[in-house]
Amino acid sequence: MRGLAEYVMSGRRQAVTAALLIGIIPLVNLLSPVITGLVMLRKGPKEALAVMTWAILPLAGWAWVGDIVPLILLIGIAGLAFLLRETESWEFTLLASIAVGVSVEVYMRLQPELLNVLFQQMDAYLQANNVQGVSLDDVRRVMPTVFGAVYMFLAVMLLILTRWMQAALYNPGGFRQEFHQLRIEQKVTLLLIVLMLIANFGVVLPQGWVLYFVMPLLFSGIALVHGVVGRRQLSSMWLLAFYALLMLPPALQIVVFAAIIDSWYNFRARIQTPV
Repeated sequence: MRGLAEYVMSGRRQAVTAALLIGIIPLVNLLSPVITGLVMLRKGPKEALAVMTWAILPLAGWAWVGDIVPLILLIGIAGLAFLLRETESWEFTLLASIAVGVSVEVYMRLQPELLNVLFQQMDAYLQANNVQGVSLDDVRRVMPTVFGAVYMFLAVMLLILTRWMQAALYNPGGFRQEFHQLRIEQKVTLLLIVLMLIANFGVVLPQGWVLYFVMPLLFSGIALVHGVVGRRQLSSMWLLAFYALLMLPPALQIVVFAAIIDSWYNFRARIQTPV
């Protein structure tokens, strides 16, 4: 990744070439938004727009044949990278990433034919295996929100990769320090909790939007664990064990709860670094 970052940052022609070539390759084309985001973070919106204009071409082709994921992520990451560059605030950027998820959900609901093939396959599977108790109507209602949450998560993860690449070139070790300090403040946490409660009732906001509002707290909780391990100078095996446990739903809830408590108590500030 560092080699790619060095090539992209060596000039506009190199950045455009990388964006075009990477954009053509399936799956790998998810790195095309990272290239635009890196240019945005380092050189600003004018240069990023020049690269993005060319990066759109292969991704628009993929969108034409049915894979719109890279194109949506390109637009989303370019916007998030701009906000991160201007505000230097991961808290604000994580909140803004909710717009990526909501935009994807709105698109999915306006283009329901995109999900028809998926539901046809799911219906055939349920019938073939005689699965009972699963309502396709319920699944259809929640699926656009699930896709939105997945896209939101991907956008944040790719933005994290982009920021790491920038730091690797121009500020070694800077991303580690920055990520370890990521924390949601009290007022923002209260706002997210209120929105989750409102969405949970499913009256003003869709019930599934809880996924969007919990995501910033999830990343804050992950940063909390990294920060604690870093300040205590613990082995990286602790992080490996943490990510293994994170696959379990109860662990996710604990991490989110820890992030909420951390908004008030700031655990990292209370931990003394071993001598």
